[in-house]
Amino acid sequence: MTRILVRGGRLLDPSQERDGAFDVLFEAGRVVAVGEKLSAEGAEVFEANGAWVAPGFVDLHAHLRAPGQEYKEDLSSGGAAAVAGGFTQVACMANTSPTNDDPSVTKYILDRAEKESAAKIRPIAAATRGLEGQVMTEMIALREAGAVAFSDDGATIMDAGVMRRVLEYSTLVGVPVIVHAEDCHLRGHGVVHEGAVATKLGLPGNPAMAEEIMVARDVQLAGWTGAHLHVAHVSTAGAVETIRRAREAGVKVTAEVTPHHLTLTDAATLGFDTSTRVAPPLRSREHVEALRRGLVEGVIDAIATDHAPHATYEKEVEFTEAPPGMIGLETALAVCLELVREGVLSPLELVRRLSTNPARIFGLEGGSLAVGSPADLVVIDPDRAWTYDPGRGYSKSRNSPWADRAMTGRVLATFVDGRLVYNLQRGVNAE
Repeated sequence: MTRILVRGGRLLDPSQERDGAFDVLFEAGRVVAVGEKLSAEGAEVFEANGAWVAPGFVDLHAHLRAPGQEYKEDLSSGGAAAVAGGFTQVACMANTSPTNDDPSVTKYILDRAEKESAAKIRPIAAATRGLEGQVMTEMIALREAGAVAFSDDGATIMDAGVMRRVLEYSTLVGVPVIVHAEDCHLRGHGVVHEGAVATKLGLPGNPAMAEEIMVARDVQLAGWTGAHLHVAHVSTAGAVETIRRAREAGVKVTAEVTPHHLTLTDAATLGFDTSTRVAPPLRSREHVEALRRGLVEGVIDAIATDHAPHATYEKEVEFTEAPPGMIGLETALAVCLELVREGVLSPLELVRRLSTNPARIFGLEGGSLAVGSPADLVVIDPDRAWTYDPGRGYSKSRNSPWADRAMTGRVLATFVDGRLVYNLQRGVNAE
């Protein structure tokens, strides 16, 4: 069995609080040794040459569109985009066609992913049938089929009674319920953050309160039921404070934030670029700053991409008619490295939010390069300058606000279960 030694890198492993010059040796898909100047006898050597070496990233929130919408993305293209961005595990949302609300769909996704995806795919099943917010899905059967969490994603469960039962039953299977926290009635037809920018654009606004009220409801229900609530793509200052208070009170609540909500404000929508139409919307500077503080303080646990591919013709319409979402698997690292360069996060803390914490939240094996862990590993050049061209990327879709932007920081190589699946020079499935 092939032994591979990743030598001469700066190891960033939050699971062991390691930040230093360490080699990593793996065999048969597992880490077998970590140390200084390990012997290369009998091993193939990958020279890191001072680059960062970290456990593979884990994305808690992506839309891979399979089954049913493969013209936007499929498991092959989505998996390729993932490993090119350093993600070795990707959790995919249930808003597929048909909806992933039946064990047969969950099994289909896993079977296809095993054959097609360079990354490990972790299906998130629907919390209610058809994402309609009325009848619960068969959580036990879905969990046994391989679902790692439950969520109706963008289709908020507005009925508090249904939400209570979903949370109660989730305790029987021991996985999180993920919520897109947004009061649909308060949101109305809002497509941008309610504020000065919305007024200037003449577009309907989506108030921060729409998110904050629903986060408050759901953390109360989580506390009542004892369930694990995970709040997706937090975007407002009020939501951060509600989550902070809930955690202090002992509620089992975790949260994620996206790279775009951490780095872009609603001013990015001023050019009517429909790639900046996302749900929840990009917010004002005060909310961005609150998200950053929440991330630093640990109130927000993880960074997740909310990778949401759409065909070009679907986005080339009036702003109000465009479907919300942007792609993000291939740009997440470079975008988030802005936080390191600005002194918001250390390199080790960035890896914690992209890898170690996400694996912990979903109870996934990974997020660590300790001996015995899966050999899921990413090699990063934090100073590599490049220009992002979505037309040359791996995703089938192109809807990115970072198109043609100069970026700094890039993945050099990605290993999944000890196999080199991406190399910057040779591409995906590089072996």
